Amino acid sequence: MYQVLLIITILLTILYGLLILLYRRWFLELPVFESKPDLEPVTHISIIIPARNESENMNRFLPSILEQHYPAELFDVTVVNDHSTDDTSLQVKLLQENYPNLYLIELSEHLDKTTNAYKKKAIEIAIAQCKGDWVLTTDADCMATSDWLLQYDAFIQQEQPVLVAAPVMFFNTGSFLCLFQVLDFLSLQGITAAAVGAGSHAMCNGANLAYQKKAFYEVGQFQGIDHIASGDDMLLMQKIKQRYPGKLGYLYDSKAIIQTTAMPDWKSFFNQRIRWASKASGYQDRSIFWVLLLVYLFNVSLVIVAVYGFFEEDAWYQFLWLLGIKTVVELSFMIPVARFFGLKNTLVWFPVMQPFHIIYTVIAGWLGKFGTYQWKGRKLQ
Repeated sequence: MYQVLLIITILLTILYGLLILLYRRWFLELPVFESKPDLEPVTHISIIIPARNESENMNRFLPSILEQHYPAELFDVTVVNDHSTDDTSLQVKLLQENYPNLYLIELSEHLDKTTNAYKKKAIEIAIAQCKGDWVLTTDADCMATSDWLLQYDAFIQQEQPVLVAAPVMFFNTGSFLCLFQVLDFLSLQGITAAAVGAGSHAMCNGANLAYQKKAFYEVGQFQGIDHIASGDDMLLMQKIKQRYPGKLGYLYDSKAIIQTTAMPDWKSFFNQRIRWASKASGYQDRSIFWVLLLVYLFNVSLVIVAVYGFFEEDAWYQFLWLLGIKTVVELSFMIPVARFFGLKNTLVWFPVMQPFHIIYTVIAGWLGKFGTYQWKGRKLQ
């Protein structure tokens, strides 16, 4: 029995290694975006920020969104207060005194029944009221560079897309949990960019995502995916991709990076990752499904081999060899990704995090498919 398992694990290791090496090649082939000099801004952009119990973040991060090197008449910001139990609304109103292009919507005034997708409803309601031709979504705990909108405008003018994804990264506080999240998210962001380098758009993040308002309506808004709590980004991107093949873009530029806060504790972290994993059943692009399945089965097989190590000494040594191969192959991919985000120094922790990452992948993947989770004080599925 164990010998069969070992053969399967070795085969999965080979397939996984080849996949990671392909991702590395594709990432390195993706050119950094260069805007044309003296390009005048013309795109009217409406930024939408769903917020639930984000009072502390309003003064901390929202000013970076509002204080852009971009004409004030060409952008507006709408915060949608999602039934907050703190004074999120009050903090937004105080900021409105200094920022006339900042708007506030109370979701409770537009929603008369419970739903499994509050964030999608918040975005739909805000889009119906916003003024811009383009919608740009982000989160209340995110910080932007001062040239964020300028880069989006230049990309839109030069590339003529209908949807633009852009990079996201966590603030690095240096704690063990934060470093774990940074390294995990580096790999996700690297894969997002690598897929674009391969000529496809497989992933994106709603903390830094823009799309044409008319395209949002032409694909039926969130219809068909509004029963899933998560997926306001990737599942919507898939709908737009089907309607507009070849018209999606990726803003691969350090000035376009959005920084966000990592989860403060392990419970919140797992709930976030389970929430992300829960939208996997909604992927229409089957290539994403098969990649996720390969990654999951590979990690499950490593866990089983490690468990056999408590009963068979050879199994433990074989597990260490497989873990070493996994680490070396992944590092070859992570180094250029970390270089882009200015986080190469975090890679010293990468080998240390490997066992934790394997266990987390198995647990989060399983619960994302079959479990429930808590998010912003709500129990969702």
